[in-house]
Amino acid sequence: MVESGMLEILQKLVGESQVWADEPMKDHTTFRVGGCARYLVEPVDIKQLADVIAACQKAKIPYYIVGNGSNLLVSDAGYDGVIIHLFKNMSAIEVQEAQMKLQAGALLVKAASVACREGLTGLEFASGIPGTIGGALVMNAGAYGGEMKNVVSYVKVLMPDGSLREYTNEEMAFGYRKSRIAKEHSIVLEAVLTLHRGDGKEIRARMMELKEQRVRKQPLEYASAGSTFKRPEGYFAGKLIEDAGLRGFRIGDAQVSEKHCGFVVNRGEASAAQIAEVIQYVQRKVYEKTGVQLQTEVKFLGW
Repeated sequence: MVESGMLEILQKLVGESQVWADEPMKDHTTFRVGGCARYLVEPVDIKQLADVIAACQKAKIPYYIVGNGSNLLVSDAGYDGVIIHLFKNMSAIEVQEAQMKLQAGALLVKAASVACREGLTGLEFASGIPGTIGGALVMNAGAYGGEMKNVVSYVKVLMPDGSLREYTNEEMAFGYRKSRIAKEHSIVLEAVLTLHRGDGKEIRARMMELKEQRVRKQPLEYASAGSTFKRPEGYFAGKLIEDAGLRGFRIGDAQVSEKHCGFVVNRGEASAAQIAEVIQYVQRKVYEKTGVQLQTEVKFLGW
């Protein structure tokens, strides 16, 4: 259990208006499910972020970094720790020549929109990804043939000991849906993306083309965390799930999407437990049929 004095400590560090107790995580995740976090904190700068982490470490209280909550399934029991929300405050975007400097809380869709406005190409693939830059770098987010590793030049991180480091693209050790960030438990603070000059009309047209594909192929009408499963080497997760006869499989309001089997969706009133049960059932049935063990892109918190 989190000690009772932690609320006052957090309020002193970041201000009372930036701390919430017993905050429903369903309001901070794209699945729209999840119980309450003991505390949710929204630091406004690096110093506040570092101070909050140091306080949690000193008190031996767990903490977890959340951006837009687009790749997260929080349990119905919630999270007995501190959620550090990097979204509203630390989200600045600056453009200089063909480079974009973004804070960790900046949304990918906004970054892509700004790039388009500035006539910069290379970020069109991210125009429909609902996460933040920080989360995108942790998992090397990608879509439609593009990945973060293709545009990142430098990443500034906060290490667990409070020190700051800056990594080049190569030093980030990007792989399929991974980077060094999760392994070393550092926190993305900001990144510099290097794009290229392009034709604004062509960039906008490409973004519209990708939007039309998403609307046609993805269940955007329901709450979800995007692609639920990683792509197994040599396979497509959605195809494996469909071939296992699981299109539309449902437990309560948690369902394998009928539009795209790679998505598990919340049709409205699903619980986190029901979503987890659908995910686990899909993993079990696909393994029984094909011998392929599906791994989730979605992270589980509070289980």
